[in-house]
Amino acid sequence: MEQPDCPQKGPYEVELKKGETKYWCACGKSKNQPFCDGSHQGTQFKPIPVTVDEDKKVYLCGCKRSKNGAFCDGTHKSLDF
Repeated sequence: MEQPDCPQKGPYEVELKKGETKYWCACGKSKNQPFCDGSHQGTQFKPIPVTVDEDKKVYLCGCKRSKNGAFCDGTHKSLDF
């Protein structure tokens, strides 16, 4: 099984607007981290839509290994690379 690239060993702090949908990069190849730029083409990865119910700051996964989808769950703290 293909592993995603790890562009950052830590979360991306992002301000999201209510009702706006952003697409989180799941492959780690995007040059527009943490959002998708289409670089996943030809891989098994697909971007994950992220929408919030109110304007707020969120922490999106930078290591691409979160068990909480696009949102950071602290997995980066246990990575050994």
